[in-house]
Amino acid sequence: MFGKGTTMPRQFANICWAAMLAISLTACAAQNVGGSAQSQKVADNGLVLLRSGYSVDETVARIKEDVAAKGIMFFDDIDQAKLASDAGIELRPSHLLVFGNPPLGSQFMTSNPQAGIDWPVRLLVFEDKNGQVWAEYTDFGYIARRHGIEDRGQQFQMASEVIASITSSVASR
Repeated sequence: MFGKGTTMPRQFANICWAAMLAISLTACAAQNVGGSAQSQKVADNGLVLLRSGYSVDETVARIKEDVAAKGIMFFDDIDQAKLASDAGIELRPSHLLVFGNPPLGSQFMTSNPQAGIDWPVRLLVFEDKNGQVWAEYTDFGYIARRHGIEDRGQQFQMASEVIASITSSVASR
């Protein structure tokens, strides 16, 4: 059961950590999902677009807070408007948030290594020309179909529920 060179307590701790993470993600997915997963429509291009009830900065802050509260790894907040401004280009507020759960996301890549192009999760928060703020991400069912992954249904369902829970923290009321 325990690999060569791995101490029993360390291996046991890793197993417990993985189990606790799975349980907490399941619990998080069960909270706050309500009808939000059903109200988010997937476009033909696989994108889910959700109207935010907050400014770009508040939307980004709320998403970061929710990701942290769920124990999900946050990788980066790319301020695309600042990058554009530094290049002399005017762009409305736009942030690309990158986060994920390696024990979950890595499973998709074991089914098809090309799925790595879609992991970790990327969520775009932007302001449109009318001043409305949106959150947008690629639907996980779409990602599964795109990469022909048929053996990770439960994992894709969990990921879908978690992202619905995260985006529900900014949804227009």
